[in-house]
This record gives sequence, C-alpha cells and structure tokens, in this order.
Amino acid sequence: MALVLIIDDAAFSRRMIRKFLQIDGYEILEASNGREGLEMVHNHKPNCVLADILMPDMNGFEFLQALQDEKLQIPTIIISADIQEGARNQSFNLGAVDFINKPPKENELRLAVQQVLNTKE
Repeated sequence: MALVLIIDDAAFSRRMIRKFLQIDGYEILEASNGREGLEMVHNHKPNCVLADILMPDMNGFEFLQALQDEKLQIPTIIISADIQEGARNQSFNLGAVDFINKPPKENELRLAVQQVLNTKE
C-alpha cells in the first residue's frame, strides 16, 4: 500500500487527515515541520506528501523548494488555511500538484490523494 507523509505543525490537523486517509488503507507517516518532513522523505521515500504552509523551522514553501533543489519528484499536495491566490500560485510554481483549503473536506482530500497516486503508478 502507498506511503503518505503528512507534514503539519498542528497535531489536530495531522490526526484528522490521518483518519480520512486510513479509510483507504494508506500507510501514514507524520512530521511536525518541513525539516522533519524532509528527513522522513530521505529515510522513507513516501509516495505522496501532504504539507501545510505555515510551520516553524521550515515552512511548506521552503519544503517544496528543498524537494526541487534535491530533484526529488514526490507529488506534494498543499493543505493550508491561507486562501490568498498568491500562496496558491507560489505552491504550484514550487511544484505542488494540488492545493486544498483547510479544513480539508474528507471526500476532496481522499480524491486528491487517490488521483496523485493513480497518476504516479
């Protein structure tokens, strides 16, 4: 089964996203900031990443930039409360494959992950 990494500094958000995705049987990893998430990418090679933007140590934009710098092609979906068009555009410019507003709707989130993983296979 696919391995999905959730990167969010809010434990509540990580739990909610985990609950939604476990329905589909994914194996889930969690990180509380981008730096921790990048370390998990190196160690576990997830099939998909779900990342917040506003986090301590390394934010979501910096995480996406690090993936680009290291030429790591892991489909990353941004899940953020930032509804500004600029944040959305910057996410896509840095390689995000989708952008979902917080709090994510269960069906929207599950469908986005399914589409990313089906495209990857």
